[in-house]
Amino acid sequence: MAEDPLDPRDVSWHPRRRFVLYGHSAAEDRLLNGLQSGKLHHAWLLSGPQGIGKATLAYRFARYLLSVPQSLVHTSLRVDPGAGPARQIAAGAHPDLLVLERAVDQKNKRLKREIAVDDARTVSAFFAHTAGTGGWRVAIIDSADNLNAESANALLKVIEEPPSRSVFLLVSHRPGTLLRTIRSRCISLDMQPLTLDDALRVLRELPPMVKAGEEVLRQAAELSHGSPGRARDLAGSKGAAAFAAFAAKPQLSPSRCFEIGAQFVGRDADDYAVFSELLVRWIAERARREGLAGGGAGLAKTHDDIVYSFRQTDDVNLDRRQTIVDALLMLGEALGKPA
Repeated sequence: MAEDPLDPRDVSWHPRRRFVLYGHSAAEDRLLNGLQSGKLHHAWLLSGPQGIGKATLAYRFARYLLSVPQSLVHTSLRVDPGAGPARQIAAGAHPDLLVLERAVDQKNKRLKREIAVDDARTVSAFFAHTAGTGGWRVAIIDSADNLNAESANALLKVIEEPPSRSVFLLVSHRPGTLLRTIRSRCISLDMQPLTLDDALRVLRELPPMVKAGEEVLRQAAELSHGSPGRARDLAGSKGAAAFAAFAAKPQLSPSRCFEIGAQFVGRDADDYAVFSELLVRWIAERARREGLAGGGAGLAKTHDDIVYSFRQTDDVNLDRRQTIVDALLMLGEALGKPA
């Protein structure tokens, strides 16, 4: 991805500009060991929850491949930010790195919903040429979840017959949705959510977060379940703050249900979306715990009913405040019943 002022992803903390990676030393070591063995596999599937650093690792490995002589032995993928290839990658201008991702719709200035087949075909054209520096050529697909059937098959053709000294790094938040044939040709590199401490370290280094108070950052990190990318969106969100207050005291009298719901009168849709997403996840985790203990059937049904209610509200633009109140009343009733 070259620098593009119209691309909402082109921010100062974009993964191609991140030179540190926390919490994924095992994944980094696996890539480094594969390279130093002299038998590096050509396709890797970096999977795990969104926002935990998968793309950062992909760019980190690409930067290493395109910067460091393979005769050298290192213990990490660190590259000097001032090195020429590192600066080129940060600017989205390295000739031997191709990034396949959703394009920007020039009419509405938003990202397209899918990676188009014509964009996927650029991968084949990219690998048809020799490396500009005579070394590796790297393609990052971020994310592979955005491939449609045609673009996935176009990519598969290249992965099936990889040119020499080529590496494909596929980022996926939902690997189970990818073509089985693509998954079968990749080495799976499962990446786990970060610890709270590592998530906080990332947040403290992100430009939008440096002015946020420690309490705000910690609350966002806790609610994100180890995803600094998600925590960045939650920090300062009124929907997240409302959920945090609920989670601290999940006793739901009718008056408290109306009190929480009242916060969403005329509220931005983003706050409602954040609260509803966090609430649904909380209910699912509570139902799972109770299920492991031999109960939870009623709470599981309530979860499904509330998910349906939220979807219906989104589809036909119903009153968000009333939807929250109704959901909390249902939840309160379910919580009040024996597991």
